[in-house]
Amino acid sequence: MATSTPEESYSAKDITVLEGIEHVRLRPGMYIASTGLGGLHHLVWEVVDNAVDEALSGHNDAVEVTLHPDNSVTVVDYGRGIPVDVVEGQDLPGLTVVLTKLNAGGKFGGDGYKVSGGLHGVGVSVVNALSSWLTAEVRRDGKIYRQEFERGVAMGDMFVAGECGPETGTTISFMPDADIFEEIEWDRDKLRQRLRETAFLTRGLRIKLSDERESEWSE
Repeated sequence: MATSTPEESYSAKDITVLEGIEHVRLRPGMYIASTGLGGLHHLVWEVVDNAVDEALSGHNDAVEVTLHPDNSVTVVDYGRGIPVDVVEGQDLPGLTVVLTKLNAGGKFGGDGYKVSGGLHGVGVSVVNALSSWLTAEVRRDGKIYRQEFERGVAMGDMFVAGECGPETGTTISFMPDADIFEEIEWDRDKLRQRLRETAFLTRGLRIKLSDERESEWSE
């Protein structure tokens, strides 16, 4: 897996907050264009884009996207992991800030990314706000950090859920909110095509798509 050097550190100081996300659930179309199938699939693109940004920065070489039988989704990357130290001026861990504050991420003036392809921070907070539940796990510093959310609101503080050894990365699992979206049914072919294009355009990145809804399928 990709590794980082000291001069390429990624910590809470690299996260800048611009505004909150209270408006997202009221006007979702302003953030994901629609509440139809296009907007639904946009949630996956936003989470994957964060993993792609880690790859573009030389810190991630694989992404795994899994569609579960209940139509929840899990996206796993092997990057540096979202920062978990406290963000200055917020008194919250970087993980909490990135998932609950719109326009919070490592691309708004910090040194977290020199190159980026996604909306890191904007996208994942919107995904959180538009999901009935979301669980985030971060593998950093030999520990697994976990936090759970419902409709964008933290259900408790971030906590250490276990140990992980030297591996790093982020796992985001979420269920799109049926109160927001017209229907929740993933188009596997649409996802596969977009992910193929993303892998082709991102050197050294391998993306795996698995569909558990009808039968064990992966590519």
